[in-house]
Amino acid sequence: MVLYWIVLPIVWVLIHILWRIEVIGLDKVPRDRPIVLAPNHISDLDPVFILGVIFDFSRYRILAKQELFRNPVIGWALGCLGAIPIDRGKGDTETIDKVIAECRGGTRVLIFPEGTRSKTGRLGKLKSGAFAVASQAGADILPCRIIYDTPDARMHLFCRMCICFGDPIPTAGAASDDPRRQVRALRTLRTRLTDDLEALYAAHRFDRPEQALPAADPDPAEKGENHADPAC
Repeated sequence: MVLYWIVLPIVWVLIHILWRIEVIGLDKVPRDRPIVLAPNHISDLDPVFILGVIFDFSRYRILAKQELFRNPVIGWALGCLGAIPIDRGKGDTETIDKVIAECRGGTRVLIFPEGTRSKTGRLGKLKSGAFAVASQAGADILPCRIIYDTPDARMHLFCRMCICFGDPIPTAGAASDDPRRQVRALRTLRTRLTDDLEALYAAHRFDRPEQALPAADPDPAEKGENHADPAC
């Protein structure tokens, strides 16, 4: 924890030197209760940027795919910021249960609901993991959209970016012992978060014609999707 307090100010200084960052809606980030922060995902450094601008000495727990920890620099930085690896392909329920327990105890959590990075800036299909964690922990979901001002909508050194936060989405009543009722509740939450993330993009995207991205893919729930794969 002491190392986190040392690394966080260094991260804040570095990201503001190497990138031009605009932050919108920071006052919507709760500081006094657990939350599941749900950003879109474009760059491996997204969690570093997001936690850097929030700049909260109460440590977040980040669910990150195991592959990120193979890079010694990124893995070390993520570990200092509270990331834990998750095995996306093997139903890592032990890690999920641990994160739910920590969130119930007051720890805030960051999960990328797309489950992987977007290569185009377009919002991908949201998976169920973030919503399952939030509902079982009794925490709200906080939408966050990160937008890069680049021709390919991806992160580049010294580029401008906007990190914007939306209004918290309540999850009360979403947890249920009835599987069918829970699937319906998670689908409703997924639709709400998708709409809020797209609204943040429409309101705050940079004035680039090529950044008029198509909308997110339709909700895959009709195809029977109900898996919980929340890692970035």
